[in-house]
Amino acid sequence: METPWGFDSPSRHQDLFNITSSSRFAASVPDQIGCDARKMKLLIKNTDNDGRFALIPDFLTTSWTIEVADSSNREELARKILDADAMVSMNWPMDMPPAPRLRLLQLPGAGTDDIAFESVPARTAVCNVYEHEIGIAEYILSAMLQWVIGIPRMDAALRRGQWYGSHLSGPRHDELYGKTVGIIGYGRIGREVARRARAFGMKVLACSRTPRGADEFVERVDGMDCLPALLHESDFVVLALPLEPSSAGVIGTQQLAKMKPGAVIINVARGALIDERALFEACRDKRIGGAVIDTWFKYPAQGDAVAEPSNLPFRELENVIMTPHASGWTEGLRPRRSKMIAGNLDRLARGEPLVNVVKQPVAGQ
Repeated sequence: METPWGFDSPSRHQDLFNITSSSRFAASVPDQIGCDARKMKLLIKNTDNDGRFALIPDFLTTSWTIEVADSSNREELARKILDADAMVSMNWPMDMPPAPRLRLLQLPGAGTDDIAFESVPARTAVCNVYEHEIGIAEYILSAMLQWVIGIPRMDAALRRGQWYGSHLSGPRHDELYGKTVGIIGYGRIGREVARRARAFGMKVLACSRTPRGADEFVERVDGMDCLPALLHESDFVVLALPLEPSSAGVIGTQQLAKMKPGAVIINVARGALIDERALFEACRDKRIGGAVIDTWFKYPAQGDAVAEPSNLPFRELENVIMTPHASGWTEGLRPRRSKMIAGNLDRLARGEPLVNVVKQPVAGQ
């Protein structure tokens, strides 16, 4: 059966990344990188072999082979990772088999919360990739516009012959202009949200673990000690910070109580940043205006598409918009990420410095 890569046998898998003649592009890698002049090997898990990496060969300029390992078959995974130079995966558990040749663990996304760094080989660099900030920022602006305008509600009413929201009978809908958006976590996503929010005439507040001065979109970026003030002033609160032990549960009952009664919280980061029950009860009891939730508290197993996103009935709340972790999953994301991943594979093959490094390799290991 043909796989999403377009290959149906191990012998044909190995030619996937040989997109140019090996005589011209075969990698000659310095000794300090720990690789030789053979064609380098990239390993992916069968659970990721769904086409999401299929564009990577279009951007490569060095020769690679690819092998797909069944991650549920411990013996197969151990055998195939033994001579792999790089692996693309969002997951590295504590019990991964030995990977003595591995020089790069390339995450195909930004989050590192599923990487057991203490079990990654010392000589292996860990790199992530972004490029999702454009789609996520557009999603956030769309959600805020949806909240203040309510086009689907007017559409549904008019299909029933009801002129809800018209200039004839009202009610009037709101505007983003003049509203305040507070961004918690001012990294790539936060800056793209601020860029677009300013274009709509919104006031932008931001706080981060690393406070800093003004840029073209915000007057300043406050530290996390200013979170209560941000919550108190904001009409929309956007969570855009990474999930770490220090940020888990950063929004709980006390923080929700500081929000305006009509304010809306938007989570595009990680579900565990918010106390699940506290958020449900605040929305249910109308202590805040509501929530737009894209990242959840429960997920389906990889390969499945049906699962409850929470133990609590968020679906019953009219003031909650629910989406299935889709905010960054755009048509433009795959080519942008594929280009970045291929770039790091090429850099590894040529012995050049990697980009987006979140764990540096230990020299001499």
